[in-house]
Amino acid sequence: MTGPILTTVLATPAGELSLLAHADTLVAAGFTGDPASLRARMEPALRGAPLVPARGGDLAWLVKPMLDYFAGDLTAPDGLPVRQPGGPGRQRMWQLMRAVPAGCTLTYTELAALAGQPQAPRAAGAACAANLIAPAIPCHRILRSDGSLGGYYYGLPVKEWLLAHEGAAAAGWGTGDGQAAAQRKHPLI
Repeated sequence: MTGPILTTVLATPAGELSLLAHADTLVAAGFTGDPASLRARMEPALRGAPLVPARGGDLAWLVKPMLDYFAGDLTAPDGLPVRQPGGPGRQRMWQLMRAVPAGCTLTYTELAALAGQPQAPRAAGAACAANLIAPAIPCHRILRSDGSLGGYYYGLPVKEWLLAHEGAAAAGWGTGDGQAAAQRKHPLI
């Protein structure tokens, strides 16, 4: 792949959010002020591409929906074009994560079942951990079976902030109250 990767860093209530785009596609996003820190996890063909800070409106197609999300339009990033490395199983899980509406959650076990891998909740957890495009691919909406937060690459305070921002605050995180978490389940479950 040719051409540079355009980068920008947004100040958000959840912390700095780095966005990296190549050929009008979001290829990396994460809660860090250092876009270069995301490079090692990108697809191999892009790792050697130069990172170039975006100018003016270069990334307006990306910046606007992300800022709109933090301003309360929780569906704004839903249609963003995204691409990240991963086999068919992970791609399917990331696709399913994007289908979970803001304010709803799934468990790792439920995500695995929806992906056709009901005996593989750890694979669902691994897909969340490998997600390179947060929060556009909303792995923060995936919880443990007991309703607790589980993990999050950028730290549990960021995951908790995102869920609260989306109105999923009633989930009973950390209480082991799976019934409270079930109040905000994805409509397909």
